[in-house]
Amino acid sequence: MLRPRSIALLLALVTLVVYLPVTRNAFVNYDDDDYVTNNPMVNGGLTAQSIKWAFVTGHASNWHPLTWISHMTDCELFKLNPAAHHFVNALFHSANVALLFILLLRLTEKTWPAALVAALFAWHPLHVESVAWVAERKDVLCAFFWLLTLLAYVRYIDLLKIQNPRSKVFYGVALLAFSCALMAKPMAVTLPFVLLLLDFWPLKRFPLSPLGLPLFLRLFLEKILFFALTVISCALTYWAQHGGNSVVSLGDISFSFRLQNAPVAVAGYLCKLFWPANLAVLYPLRHIAVMPLLVSLALLLLISVLAWRWRSTRPYFLMGWLWFLGTLVPVIGIVQVGAQAMADRYSYIPSIGFFLVIILLAAEFAEKIRLPKSVVAAIAALICAACVFATERQIGFWRDGETLFRHAVEVTTNNDVAHVNLGVALDLQGETQAALNEYRAAERINPDRYQIHYNLGVMLERSGRLQEALDEYRQATRLNADVPAIHDAAGDAMTTLGDVTNALKEFTESERLNPRSATPHIHAAKALFGQGQDTDAVEELRAAIRAEPDNFQILAGVAHYLAANENAAARDGNNALVLAVKANELSGHQQPMVYDILGMAFAANGDFTNAITCAQSALDLADSVHLKGTGQIQERLDLYKKNQPWRESFLTTNAPAKN
Repeated sequence: MLRPRSIALLLALVTLVVYLPVTRNAFVNYDDDDYVTNNPMVNGGLTAQSIKWAFVTGHASNWHPLTWISHMTDCELFKLNPAAHHFVNALFHSANVALLFILLLRLTEKTWPAALVAALFAWHPLHVESVAWVAERKDVLCAFFWLLTLLAYVRYIDLLKIQNPRSKVFYGVALLAFSCALMAKPMAVTLPFVLLLLDFWPLKRFPLSPLGLPLFLRLFLEKILFFALTVISCALTYWAQHGGNSVVSLGDISFSFRLQNAPVAVAGYLCKLFWPANLAVLYPLRHIAVMPLLVSLALLLLISVLAWRWRSTRPYFLMGWLWFLGTLVPVIGIVQVGAQAMADRYSYIPSIGFFLVIILLAAEFAEKIRLPKSVVAAIAALICAACVFATERQIGFWRDGETLFRHAVEVTTNNDVAHVNLGVALDLQGETQAALNEYRAAERINPDRYQIHYNLGVMLERSGRLQEALDEYRQATRLNADVPAIHDAAGDAMTTLGDVTNALKEFTESERLNPRSATPHIHAAKALFGQGQDTDAVEELRAAIRAEPDNFQILAGVAHYLAANENAAARDGNNALVLAVKANELSGHQQPMVYDILGMAFAANGDFTNAITCAQSALDLADSVHLKGTGQIQERLDLYKKNQPWRESFLTTNAPAKN
C-alpha cells in the first residue's frame, strides 16, 4: 500500500514526464513576445528597475507582478532558452498536482478518489494550454498559491477547533498565499467564495438553511480581509484593462449577446471536460442560435437542480458544482476580455470542482452496485491513459506559432483571429506571400476588424508598397480611430512618402490619445530631422524623455539620434553619452541594443576604447540570446577599431501586430 506522500510524489513525477515534450517547443507569436521575448523589462532579467516596473505597470492589460517577476527570474537564469521556460511551467503544474492531492486527501480522507481527481487535473488535455504556453505562467503560478491558500485555511480550521493559538498563524499564511495568487492572476478573486464552500462541505461549519444565516454572516466576516483583497484586485485589474485593447468595449459586443454566450460557454467547458476533441488556442465569437442556447440553459439548470436537491445526501455535489460555476464567473464573458467565446486555459482551476463531483459520484455508484475493485481500477487506468495520450498529442500542436494557429484554423470555423496570427507566424519566417494570404482570408471573414488592416499595412510598408500600406492604415483608422499605434504607423508611411505635414498631424493625434507615450515624439523627431528642422526635432526628443523618463528604450533611442545623426547640427555627443549610460543602467546591463548605442555615444565623443568594449559587449549579449541582425554592430566595431564613428541609423525590425 502506497503512502500518501509517495502517491503525491508519484503523481508529480509522472506529470513531469508527460509534459517533458514541451521542452522541444518554441516560443509562440501569441503573447509570448509581449510577455517575454520582445519585452525588454522582462528579458533583461531581475533588476531593481524591472521589479519596480512589475508592481506599477498595467502592461498586457493585467496587474500581476508575481507573474512578471517569475518570467524575469527565468530570463535571469536561462536567458531566452524556450526549453527552460517551458520546463518551469511543467514544474509548477507538477507541484500543483501534488498539492491538489494532499488538499483533497485532507478534505475527503479518501486516498484513491483524491488521487484520481489529481490525476485528471494533471493529465486532462484541456489543461495543456495552461502549461505548454509560456505566457500562461500566470495560470500555473496562480493555482500554486491558490492551493497553498486552501491548505493553510484547512490547517487554520483544524487548529481553531481545538482553540490552538497557532491557528492565527495559518490564517495569516492563507491570507499571504491568497495575496500572491492575486498577484499572479486576478482570476483568483473568487477564492474567498471557495473558502465559504469549504465551510459548507466538507468542513461542515454551517448548515445550508435559513436558520444558519447568522452563522454564515459570522463566517463571512471571518473572511473579510480576503474579500477586501478581492476588491483591491478588481480595482487594479480595471485600472490595468481600462482603455486596453484586450477588453472589448460594450459597443463591440452587446450585453445581451454576452449573457447568451455565458451559458453556452459553460456548457462548452463541460462538453470538453467529458470529450476533449478539437481543442484550439482560440474559439471565435459567433452568432448564437436559439437551440444551442436553450439546450445549454436546460443542461445547467438540470445539474443545478440536482445539486440543490442532493445538498443533504450528497453535499459534495453542490460544493463542487458551485466551485466550477463560481470560479468561471470572471472569465465567461460578462466582462468580455479578448475576442474568444471561451478558452481552454480558463478551465484550469474550475475543473477541480467538476472532477471532484464526477469522481465522488462514480465512487458512490461503484460501491452501490458492488463493482469489483479490479474493474474500478481498470476503468480508472483506461481513462487516465486516454487523457495522457490526448495530452501528448495536444502538446505537439504548441510546437511553434505556425503549428498552433494552423491547427486552430483547421478545427474551428470562421476564425479570423487564428488566420491573422498564422499570418504573423508565417511572416516571421519570411513567408511573405503565405502570410498575406492569411491576412486576406481573415479580411474576408471579418472585414471590420481593424487589426487585420493594421497588420496588412505593416507588411506592405515593410515590402516598400507605401501607398497601399497607407490605404490599409486609413481603413484601420476608419474602423477604430482610438489606437495610437495606427496613427504612428500611418505617420511613418506619410513621412517616407514626403507628406510630413499630415504625418505630424498623425503623431499629434497619437500623442493626444496616449499623452504618456514617447513613441509619437520619436516618430515626429525622425520626420523633422528629415526636413532639416533640427531644433524642433530635438525638442520632440526632449518631450519623449519627459513622457517616459524611466524607459531605457526611449532613452537609448534619443541617445542614438544625438550620437549618430548624419546632420552635424543635430549631434550632441555629451548628452547622448549621459542618456546612453542611464539607459544601460535601467536595462540592467543586459540589452545588446543599449550597449550598441552606448558604443555610438562613446565614439561620438572620440572615446574609441570604450566604444570598442561596448560594441563587443553588444555582440556577446546578442549571441547569448540568439539575436539576429548583428551585422551592423560588427561593422561599427570594425570602424571603432579604425577610430571612426558611426553616422548612419542602426538596424531595427518592425514585426506586425499579433491580432
